Amino acid sequence: MTVKEIFENMPKSFQKDAAKGLSAVYQFDITGDGGGKWYAAITNGDLAVTEGAHASPNITITMAAQDYINLTVGKLNPQMAFMTGKIKIKGDLNLAMKMQQIFKQ
Repeated sequence: MTVKEIFENMPKSFQKDAAKGLSAVYQFDITGDGGGKWYAAITNGDLAVTEGAHASPNITITMAAQDYINLTVGKLNPQMAFMTGKIKIKGDLNLAMKMQQIFKQ
C-alpha cells in the first residue's frame, strides 16, 4: 500500500454519520519517499480529498510516509506516535482526536 493509495481510498473509510455537523480541512504533509501533500475537506458529512496544499487548513498533520502507512493499517498507535514525535500536529488538536471516529481503519 502506498500513501497515494491511502488518500485515493480515504472516501471508502469515511464515516459520514460521525462527521455530521463538522466543517474542517485536514492538511496532510507526508514526508520522505512516496510522500506528498493532500487535504481532506469535510463539510457536514461530505468529504472531498484533494492532492496539494490548502490555503487555510484547520489542522496540519505531518508524518513520514512509512509511519503514515503503518498508522493507517493499524501497526502504529496514534497516541504513541504523537508522544514519540512521529506525528506532528499544528492547529486544532481536537480535530486530530476525532479522526479515529471519522475514518475507520
